[in-house]
Amino acid sequence: MKAALGDFTVRARSGAARRGTLTLAHGVVETPSFMPVGTAATVKTLTPHDLVELGAQIVLANTYHLWLRPGLETIAAAGGLHAFMSWERPILTDSGGFQVFSLESRRVLDDDGVRFRSHLDGSEHHFTPENVVAFQETLGVDIAMALDVCVKLPASSEEIEEAVRRTTLWAERGAAARSRPQTLLFGIIQGGLDEGARTRSARALVELDLPGYAIGGLSVGESRAEMDRMTRFAAELLPGEKPRYLMGIGTVRDLLGAIDAGIDMFDCVYPTRCGRNGRALTRGGDLNLRNAVYGRDFRPVDERCACTVCSTFSRAYLSHLFRAGEMLGPRLLSYHNLAVLLDLVAESRAAIERDEWPAFRDASLAALARETPNPT
Repeated sequence: MKAALGDFTVRARSGAARRGTLTLAHGVVETPSFMPVGTAATVKTLTPHDLVELGAQIVLANTYHLWLRPGLETIAAAGGLHAFMSWERPILTDSGGFQVFSLESRRVLDDDGVRFRSHLDGSEHHFTPENVVAFQETLGVDIAMALDVCVKLPASSEEIEEAVRRTTLWAERGAAARSRPQTLLFGIIQGGLDEGARTRSARALVELDLPGYAIGGLSVGESRAEMDRMTRFAAELLPGEKPRYLMGIGTVRDLLGAIDAGIDMFDCVYPTRCGRNGRALTRGGDLNLRNAVYGRDFRPVDERCACTVCSTFSRAYLSHLFRAGEMLGPRLLSYHNLAVLLDLVAESRAAIERDEWPAFRDASLAALARETPNPT
């Protein structure tokens, strides 16, 4: 029987790790899944063909940036975001809440929403729970995120409680504003590192019976140990039959930890940002290819990687491209970095299906600990 829109099925478990499928309007996403970030309707330096070749199933775009440029009218006139960016597979858009958080000096929050000034031209804009949902639905995306309040850590208990209260209020209003069933609305639980606040946030949002839930407000200043602890705690608060999304993580170690905690979806700018700056992700750690030590290193970027870049070019060549300022360097390394993470989640899915996740996890973490990269 064909799965219905929004169906999430856990097909295998190995420890707390889950192997699932999520049915969306533009295709089925196999989980665990890493979502490359296409902030302004493009994954920087890469084409949709590149992303398909790499095995990307779903990409993330950014409400804040698309709102400002090119704007809703242009994207709607193109036939929606999929047509505009020539991407036929699923798209998730974040709510813009994190960007508003990062532009703290340019915004004012109240219960109605967020008023902020554009970082581009200083023009004033107003996000509300309702118009953010309407914007994402008009884009025609597969998953929309509810507007939330993200707090930089460390934070006071008063700041955390206010963020939870307002995020809950906005999720309730966003849920009530839904009008397009093809776009699933995910809620975002907040609460910083406070277990009580996380529990209250999760309970309130789970009562809304949304199609999926994200864990927000992590990777914003806390230690890795604190993030790992809260990820595991928060995951256990969320319904087992709904997809779980940890926002903003994108290293090999962080993905392994999150999958081990029972998380299904992830996103981060890290692999492509590193790719534009000469930093290579490998299963043994990161390498700074701008360093002169790689100038005559004719090995692949990662000898365990089967991507086109690793089978064609050497570390020495990529090092040359970056030191010479050639634009091909960022493109090739962004491609490779995404290949590392997309291959990692594909191998994780297979390990969970075989009920061999703990052994795969431990071997992957051991490789990171054992292989000290060359000087960075």
